Order: sequence, then structure tokens, then C-alpha cells
Amino acid sequence: MSALVLVIGNKAYSSWSLRPWLLMRHSGIAFDEVRISLYSDGAKQNLLRHSPSGRVPVLEDGDLRVWDSLAICEYLAEKYPEKQLWPADFKARAQARAISAEMHSGFGQLRAQMPMNVRREFPRRIVPAEVATDIGRIEAIWNTCRAQHEARGPFLFGAFSIADAMFAPVVSRLRTYGVPVGGAAQQYAREMYALPAMHEWIEDARAETEINPQYET
Repeated sequence: MSALVLVIGNKAYSSWSLRPWLLMRHSGIAFDEVRISLYSDGAKQNLLRHSPSGRVPVLEDGDLRVWDSLAICEYLAEKYPEKQLWPADFKARAQARAISAEMHSGFGQLRAQMPMNVRREFPRRIVPAEVATDIGRIEAIWNTCRAQHEARGPFLFGAFSIADAMFAPVVSRLRTYGVPVGGAAQQYAREMYALPAMHEWIEDARAETEINPQYET
């Protein structure tokens, strides 16, 4: 077994699980994966065997347990400094942490009204004003970061970083619900969706048999 174990939920729906999983897979950090179906009998008990919070994701490193997606990403950045999971420049790093924290704690209307479902593409619909506000802010973040760091690579800060992993579920949501973004944000979303690790996650999700009707309408 690998030294690290990442415990995740259903790949079709678990946006929080996608974040550290994508970071590790894209960055070449070896880990074993434990998937717990969040919609099966005994799921809570299974989760509590791994996670003190009873939620996914959780990273196991020997006898250490790290839960919460952003905390896991921070731990990995410290454990593998050679992977440069945050931007090297301290100002860019501060900005990357700020937008990652904003993603982690904000955008509640987008989460509530457009839940992640990587297996589906729904017909385009009217976007409620409060969701449009969230999407507009995300679009502004992406366009600003790309304008500042375009010369360094195709991601928010040039090279792939934790910030990109934190926004990966939004890329999926925009595609699922047919919501366009403009400017550099559009190309950024395409680059993210084209990542081999993203396609691996989506193919695994399509192989899942569990259904949560709440996320299928």
C-alpha cells in the first residue's frame, strides 16, 4: 500500500472529495483510495471509522488523520515542498490562498442550487440572480488571475496549484448546467476540464451505480 490513503465519497457528487484527489493525482503524489458511498446503509458508521468529523474527504498518513479538503491540501504542500503546490512567489501565494479560502467558505447559492453531478449535462436554464452573482465573482477571479499570470502557464497562477484544485468542482458545475463564462475564464475552464486526472475522475463516476435523486433533477 501507499503511505497515504485518501478517503472520498461518491465521485459523481462529492465536490469536496474531488479537490484533494485531483491535486494528488495531477501532481503525482501516490496514494490509495477508499471510496465510501454516502448514500448506502451504514455510510455514517463507515465514515466515522476514518474521519472524526464523519465527513469526506479525509487523508490518512500512518496514524495521522487530516480532514477537510483545504486542510488536506495544506498538509500535502508542507509534506511535499518539491511539488510546489502553492505559487513560489509570496505575493502570488497569498493571493492563491485568499481565493482558495473564498472558494472554501463562500458561493453558497451556487453550491445549493447547482450541486455537482459530473455524470450529467442538463439543458441550459435560467440562472437565478443570486447564483449569477456567485458565478460572476468566480469569473472575475479567473479572469484576473489569468491576466496576471498568463505568461507562466495555463492555470490560475501559471502552474497548476491548490487554487486550481479548489475551483475544479466549479468547472464541472458550469459544464453540467450549461453556464457560459467569458474572456480568459472560458479557456481556463477548458484547460481544467481537459486534465487527464479530471477525465479519470469522471469515468470512475460514470461507473458508479448509486443515485441521489436530489442531484438528478
